[in-house]
Amino acid sequence: MSLLLRISMLIASWVALAFAIERVSVYYSIPLGAISIYSVYLLYTFCVKRFNAINDFFEAVKYRDFSRWYPEKGGAGDLDQLHRGFNEVNRTIKEMNSDKERQYLYLHKILEMVDVGIMAYNRNTGNILWDNESIRKHLDIPTIKNISFIATRKPQLYQGIFETDHPRESSVTVDAGSQKNKMLVSNAVFQVGEDTFKLVVLQNIEDTLNRNESDAWKKLLSVMTHEIMNSIAPISSLAETLKSNVQMAIELPESHPLEMEDLYMGIESIKKRSEGLMKFAKTYRSLNKVTSLNTSRVGIAGLFRNIDKLMYPSLLARNIAVDYKTEPQDIEADMDAHLIEQVLINLIINAMDACEGRMEARITVSADRDLDGNTLILVSDNGRGIPEEVLDHIFVPFFSTKKKGSGVGLSLCKQIMLLHKGKIQVRSHPGEGTVMSLIF
Repeated sequence: MSLLLRISMLIASWVALAFAIERVSVYYSIPLGAISIYSVYLLYTFCVKRFNAINDFFEAVKYRDFSRWYPEKGGAGDLDQLHRGFNEVNRTIKEMNSDKERQYLYLHKILEMVDVGIMAYNRNTGNILWDNESIRKHLDIPTIKNISFIATRKPQLYQGIFETDHPRESSVTVDAGSQKNKMLVSNAVFQVGEDTFKLVVLQNIEDTLNRNESDAWKKLLSVMTHEIMNSIAPISSLAETLKSNVQMAIELPESHPLEMEDLYMGIESIKKRSEGLMKFAKTYRSLNKVTSLNTSRVGIAGLFRNIDKLMYPSLLARNIAVDYKTEPQDIEADMDAHLIEQVLINLIINAMDACEGRMEARITVSADRDLDGNTLILVSDNGRGIPEEVLDHIFVPFFSTKKKGSGVGLSLCKQIMLLHKGKIQVRSHPGEGTVMSLIF
């Protein structure tokens, strides 16, 4: 029986009771009064059942109990419909919880597998919200519940990693058992409700540094072995030939006379190859020499004037036009002026070589600022450009496409820019020209 029918019965019984009392007889009022009371009782029990069902559902929600199933058949129609709504809500919430649990397990597995240490803890209580195996391995600690364990057992480690703020990645040395490892540490603070948490991320870079150092040594030894053997092999062969000729001239002077011209040419060849080997050693040393900077605030316009005085005769002799542009005129940058002059001279010489034989050859040296406020110095030319297959190798030490090139110039330029914490970049189109960018 629906709520509307019960209310209608209650109103009808009240109207009949009032009519009986007013117009008919008191004897009719008694049964009509009983009917009215019964109608009130029916309405009350109807509402109480629904309110109890709703209260029961909200009580389950309060305690996060979404496993209960409400009967959808056999009861009153409206109550069955209400139960179907409750079941649908429970089913949806269980699906959402299952999705969240799957995502959590997925994330948990990923964070356990990565070699980056991660720990999140409550800054007020010190209770650890989450940590992975990697951070326990990096810090040489067992599974712990509170950060105070580290503060008590390893106070220096606690102070350097957890107490000190590292909004950007910082390099620290961590004592892990009997070893000292280089680590990159960074952290972030976040709020969840009224609680403040700190997330610490720790990455072991010791192995990476060792691997990079080993690779660098292998490349260095490979290059040096190649260059040295290229010089030593012909020297050794020629020396062996000259020795044999001299020995034959000593033992059989009449049949094998010593040709002084051949001897002179052989010694001259040995001298030239030895000078080439010395030049290689000097160019390698030049790569290793630049290790520190003497920076100051330098006006780019003044820097360009100095470069123009140095390079103008060479450019004029080769009939190459050059333009110097600064926008704005007072643009400045923090740099070691002598080293950046060396970089610009190298880049202009390369541009001059690229413009060799070009009609209306032109080089432009310009300064500007990008959208991020960085100072840019561009050296562009309309020369023959750099082939795409060569672009990835132009900064490799001793790599050169020139017949008489040492392969040191651009490597030295890159090292100088790295010391300035800047970048050197290249854009080139074969047949159209090249743009070298210095970014400060």
